[in-house]
Amino acid sequence: MTEQQRSDLSRMPQADGEGPAVGADHAAGADYVDWEFAAAAGRRLAPAGPKAGRAQIERLVAELREATERAVEPVAQTSGLRAPEGASAPLVVDRAGWIEANAVSLRGMLSPVLDQVAQRRTSSGKPSQTTQRLGGRMTGTEVAGMLAWMSTKVLGQFDLAPGGTPRLLLVAPNILAAERDLGVDPTDFRLWVCLHEETHRVQFTAVPWLRQHLIDAAQELGSQLVPESDQMGQRLQEIVSALPGVVRGETDITQVLATPEQRERLAEVTAVMSLLEGHADVVMDDVGPTVIPTVATIRTRFQERRKGSGSIDRVLRRLLGLDAKMAQYRDGAAFVRSVMDQVGRDGFNRVWESPETLPHATEIADPAAWVRRVHG
Repeated sequence: MTEQQRSDLSRMPQADGEGPAVGADHAAGADYVDWEFAAAAGRRLAPAGPKAGRAQIERLVAELREATERAVEPVAQTSGLRAPEGASAPLVVDRAGWIEANAVSLRGMLSPVLDQVAQRRTSSGKPSQTTQRLGGRMTGTEVAGMLAWMSTKVLGQFDLAPGGTPRLLLVAPNILAAERDLGVDPTDFRLWVCLHEETHRVQFTAVPWLRQHLIDAAQELGSQLVPESDQMGQRLQEIVSALPGVVRGETDITQVLATPEQRERLAEVTAVMSLLEGHADVVMDDVGPTVIPTVATIRTRFQERRKGSGSIDRVLRRLLGLDAKMAQYRDGAAFVRSVMDQVGRDGFNRVWESPETLPHATEIADPAAWVRRVHG
């Protein structure tokens, strides 16, 4: 087999069917981002994944599908949550498939926000159609670059798919690359990843209100973060001035993008994300020792990997807010374990009763306060 014939996981067809197309949108804010271009350019920009022969690819995909099935029962028994019948099955995708799915989801998430931006324009300030198309293409290029870079980092993701069908995505080339980089047992690592991601699938399917609650909160926050047209220049100058501090790690990206009031709202959304990520890590770690012989080695090596590798990688993580996401895993897991120690698993699971029982930002750092508020 020649090098040309060798299968490159980053370019293989989507393993479980074609992803959704980034369809046309004629809403008011549609010209702000050329989503079709963003998806196509993102696929072209995505770096080649690890080289693997066709037989290796087929074994990888088959084992990931098997691992998702093996993860269902232990996650359900450990978490006390079970996905309902008819919940979408996980999809094994390549980097291009992940980019396509996330371009669709970003469009669905941001369209209401961009529509509001468009409606704020005055007729005299509205640019020409040519200018709008060029602006949409430029923004699409930026989105493409972000998607291409992110497509190399994500192992798995529950796609909220606003306006579409939510589902769990497993990014096969990234899982293969990670297990090779870490030098861990492939079968154990694949199941370990699937335990974490299956927990996310259960969270969003067993708790019927959670997905829309998070979508609504994100869209509301996005609308608040967009400055009025007469404030755009000043906000842009403030952001540019503060970015060097973000790159150096001296400040958080949210300190740049939001006002104090907006940061309070962002902190509430972040608290929910901390809960979800921490809960998935706790379930994964509680199940792991019973079904994964090398789980201790995997966890130790993976924790180091989460910190990022080279300086460029760390800078991009800061600019995209991924450093904050790493804190979500740590803080959320500490919250979950503390609450379970105080009131047990069933007592913790009251968190899923309604939006009112979700932890506030201050409660993530003070689990006893959540216990007092919810359990009295």
